[in-house]
Amino acid sequence: MSMQDPISDLLTRIRNAQLASHTDVSMPSSKAKAALCAVLQSEGYIESYEIDAGAKPTLNVQLRYHEGAAVIEEISRVSRPGLRVYKASNELPTVRGGLGVAIISTDRGLMTDRAARNAGVGGEVLCTVF
Repeated sequence: MSMQDPISDLLTRIRNAQLASHTDVSMPSSKAKAALCAVLQSEGYIESYEIDAGAKPTLNVQLRYHEGAAVIEEISRVSRPGLRVYKASNELPTVRGGLGVAIISTDRGLMTDRAARNAGVGGEVLCTVF
């Protein structure tokens, strides 16, 4: 059976691994998942990620904890295959008053809502992280 929404699968695996207090989680790799993990790492939500090459590439994500609690309190999908959500640069959402980030897919690649606003570009709102 093919996977219908790989981004949602990534977010769910991260959410479930943190609820179970796992230090890392692995899943099938893709360019979109790797780009999303790069944004999460640059924002400090995950420790690191690496792609194990092979017949079927695997994405390994090292989760981040602070004093025993998961750094990611809430991670949710906004745009999904059944209902895409596109916003202009002046309509991009702020997550919890700017404390969290929204990850936007733009023509310049994946970036946070702040970076997209500064660049003056809009795009598809993939997910929000707090």
